[in-house]
Amino acid sequence: MTQDEMKKAVARAAITYVVEGELVGVGTGSTANCFIDELALIRHRVRGTVASSEASKRRLEGHGLPVLELNDVERLPIYVDGADEINAAMQMIKGGGGALTREKIVAAVADMFVCIADQSKRVDVLGRFPLPVEVIPMALRHVLRQLAAIGGTPVLREGFVTDNGNLIVDVAGLEIVDAVGLETRINQIVGVVTNGLFASRPADVCLLGTAAGVQTLTAA
Repeated sequence: MTQDEMKKAVARAAITYVVEGELVGVGTGSTANCFIDELALIRHRVRGTVASSEASKRRLEGHGLPVLELNDVERLPIYVDGADEINAAMQMIKGGGGALTREKIVAAVADMFVCIADQSKRVDVLGRFPLPVEVIPMALRHVLRQLAAIGGTPVLREGFVTDNGNLIVDVAGLEIVDAVGLETRINQIVGVVTNGLFASRPADVCLLGTAAGVQTLTAA
């Protein structure tokens, strides 16, 4: 299978986790877009959706799927999203599309987090993909210095503003052995909104697209 075919395969597989008559949290990015397209085929079976970005909201509404605000939701049985990297512990780097903060919020609310990804995203050690960090604009220079001090190479994502009106700094050169510890440390930097490590709240299951088909992975 090609990478696009893998993305479509895992998106179809994720539909089996959708709870009949309930809400579905939906992520952001190319693989999440495949899931939105599949979800549209069963839109009569779900009560509505919660989107993790304005882009996903527009795509969902374009398919005729109702989109609710998270503050109006009491319970979210499932959240489905992609990953830029995922390890054996189901910890991830996310935020390549810049929606990491809203993705992290929706994931925190969901009872179950289903990660959908192609086999290129599976890694032994996180950090080959630069770690995105959402930063309040007035704190940019301070945050850049602090991120450099922990051993990474931080670079401002030029010409990009998040849905929250903030900036993204991508940190290259990290070999992340203690993902929970690093997630916490970066989040404690004044001016950081959050970072793209999903380690404190990892995925519950990963549907991984491979040449041989979809594999279902859980934490090792």
